[in-house]
Amino acid sequence: MTFRGDYAQGQGGNVNTSSGGGRGGGGLGSGAMMLLPLLLRGGGGGTIILVLLALLYFSGAFDGLLGGGNDSQQQSQDEYSLEHCQEQGSSNEYDDCRAAATMGSLNSIWAEVLPAQADVQFTEPEMTLFKNNVNTGCGFASSDTGPFYCPRDKTAYLDVSFFNQLSQLGGSNGPLAQEYVTAHEFGHHIQNLEGTLGLSDYKNPGEDSAAVAIELQADCYAGIWAHKASQGENAALEPISDEQLHQVMQTAQSIGDDSIQRHSGGEVDPDSWTHGSSEQRMQAFKSGYESGKMSACDTLNRGVYKS
Repeated sequence: MTFRGDYAQGQGGNVNTSSGGGRGGGGLGSGAMMLLPLLLRGGGGGTIILVLLALLYFSGAFDGLLGGGNDSQQQSQDEYSLEHCQEQGSSNEYDDCRAAATMGSLNSIWAEVLPAQADVQFTEPEMTLFKNNVNTGCGFASSDTGPFYCPRDKTAYLDVSFFNQLSQLGGSNGPLAQEYVTAHEFGHHIQNLEGTLGLSDYKNPGEDSAAVAIELQADCYAGIWAHKASQGENAALEPISDEQLHQVMQTAQSIGDDSIQRHSGGEVDPDSWTHGSSEQRMQAFKSGYESGKMSACDTLNRGVYKS
């Protein structure tokens, strides 16, 4: 268990669902939430590499490259919904309820942190939990896409079946590891509000590239959330254990660019990195988690954050 008491999906903010082909009717939030498909380029590596890439990539890389989605199709009320997330303790039992509860906690924390530390007004993103496939503001996506954020509609997208793949990828399917994935995508929304998300350029990769800096910052922002969410009288999370931190580190390590390249059978090539090495990704999360400060996440060297 990681969420305290009955912290439930009702606190999940703007969360909708989709069962394929369009927006679903089972969510608790409002607003247009559409989904971005992930473009997976490159050679061999099989399904595992595709899923790894799906976790690592996010919609900022494809903004402007994909056509807009079509959300005209409506899903029937008996399809995928989050009604079960109203049950007591559901956020610690079901993966989709956990993701929705994480969304609610992220909204609460960043509504305070962003204006206080960056002097930027916070506005809530939305989330679509989907099955099969979905249309988005950034294009069409299938369940193979994995988690991502679309800046066009300011929405994070997630097929929670992806969590079942984490352990197969060398990561962890533990609760905090799952929440790290959600918090990372939320971090891209924070960058979108800061006006820096568009700096990511996957056409110019490398260990010192802007793309790597953006991804590492999102990892660090996820660490800030974990720091804030587990402290204080109104903390959403139970105190984080060493084992839970280990599971996050294990997951961050498994999705480093060097780890992906090894899994694919290729050589480690820092000049092709877009998300950072395993060590960089682990350290980025730790920097945010240990400090709770955006200044510790200044991978772009902007020097604009308050201490």
